Amino acid sequence: MFREMRRIKQQVSEEECLRILKTERRGALAMIGEEGYPYAIPVNYYYDENDGKIWIHGAKEGHKIDALKSCGKVCFTVWEPGELKDDDPFFWVTSVVIRGTAELVEDQETAYRHLRQIGLKYYPGEEYTDEVMARSASRVQMIAVTIDHMTGKLVHEK
Repeated sequence: MFREMRRIKQQVSEEECLRILKTERRGALAMIGEEGYPYAIPVNYYYDENDGKIWIHGAKEGHKIDALKSCGKVCFTVWEPGELKDDDPFFWVTSVVIRGTAELVEDQETAYRHLRQIGLKYYPGEEYTDEVMARSASRVQMIAVTIDHMTGKLVHEK
């Protein structure tokens, strides 16, 4: 159903893809937007090793929510900032591209548990995370992305 990578020699392992998903801080979520136009936005996220899903938060209404209600098929991309090696002036960058199915999370207990994990990833500690959640969690819509296909690629930006 999904294409194989064309530049197969640049493909990285599933373990490397998961490492990047766990450590990077931002990704781009692409959906089918209004009138079939692509709609991609940068998002903060949390990858849960236990359920293998990507968890994203946002407002309960807006373009993203409307797009996901219309079609749950998404593409999610994460990439490392890259690194220089030896005397090479060009960066080596690894990216991960996921094709998946997004669903709006209705169960509040599940939503709050994963929202807290996002907070712990981005905020400076449990106390601050809990303070922010007490103020705003009721206004948040959680989105769970089930990974249907994942590839990673190492490129030399030369």
